[in-house]
Amino acid sequence: MKQPPKEYKPAGPSIRGRGVARNVPNRFEPLHVELEPEEEADPDRPPTRFLRDGAETVITRNDSPDISFTASLNPYRGCEHGCIYCYARPTHEYLGFSAGLDFESRIMVKEKAPELLRQELSARKWKPEVLVMSGVTDPYQPVEKKLEITRRCLQILAEFRNPVALITKNHLVTRDIDILAEMAGRQLAAVNISVTSLKPELTAILEPRTSRPELRLRAIQRLAEAGVPVNVMVAPIIPGITDEEIPAIVKAAAEAGARTAGFTMVRLPYAVAPLFEDWLARHFPGKKEKVLDRIRGMRGGKLNDSTFGSRMRGEGIFATQIHQLFKVSARRAGLVHPSPELRTDLFRVPGRSQQLTMDL
Repeated sequence: MKQPPKEYKPAGPSIRGRGVARNVPNRFEPLHVELEPEEEADPDRPPTRFLRDGAETVITRNDSPDISFTASLNPYRGCEHGCIYCYARPTHEYLGFSAGLDFESRIMVKEKAPELLRQELSARKWKPEVLVMSGVTDPYQPVEKKLEITRRCLQILAEFRNPVALITKNHLVTRDIDILAEMAGRQLAAVNISVTSLKPELTAILEPRTSRPELRLRAIQRLAEAGVPVNVMVAPIIPGITDEEIPAIVKAAAEAGARTAGFTMVRLPYAVAPLFEDWLARHFPGKKEKVLDRIRGMRGGKLNDSTFGSRMRGEGIFATQIHQLFKVSARRAGLVHPSPELRTDLFRVPGRSQQLTMDL
């Protein structure tokens, strides 16, 4: 006889402005200490702390066959946006932190990223290619408004005429339209705006410190009007929560000026899975088992499948239905254009040719 699913009780009350309510044990640490609420300075409003990242290089590489880029730059590690589904949460464990609350409240800042970027682009071994910002966390998370690390990196990329593709869900990207429009005029820049839902009440708990849906659509419009090619990413799609919004998101993005569209399915690696289960128990207790069952149906019976080729899109009947819905929605909205080709032949190292002339 099949046993009913075990009741899952959320761990403690929700925290306003945060995606999670707790830390989870770091899989690399043998000891995990969970503080009692009275031991925290303010358990209802845990502060964000910004820590210096002493990285000596900023351009990272990946060889994943299902990712379209190989070079990326992440000005920040950890992300204050607090998206509950973020597949990057486990990366914080390599720093000795938790993938839970630490990920969104202990942010590593690469203060020297612009200077390091200049050094790496100036090196003889650098071969011009599209640089993605960011491959892991959002380059326009809230602290960027003050620190302007992403902006200064863009200025250097524009100076070197090295192509860049941005990925963000923050309206703050419009602050840098002056740089992006100039680069786009030379086919050197493109922007990907992630829109998970058009419901502000959902985004407020799903991704609490991101820009509201209407602001993301406004960002698409402003970038498009400035001549910057924009791709809308319906990402991640959560079956039973956001999949029904696919046609509306694609249509709204097209009307705002997006030229292309893409999507990914929700991924729940390592500690993200229990955090996501906890989130469902808090906010959608009646849908929890249905959502998890559909995710398992797309992941070979598990909550996560890291297999290349399927990890981004999923497999099975539910995945196929979502694929078809997205395809039809994109075609109806006219978002069937190929992704813009960014140029690498304009690359230059400022001052190098003049120096060579003087040496001769």
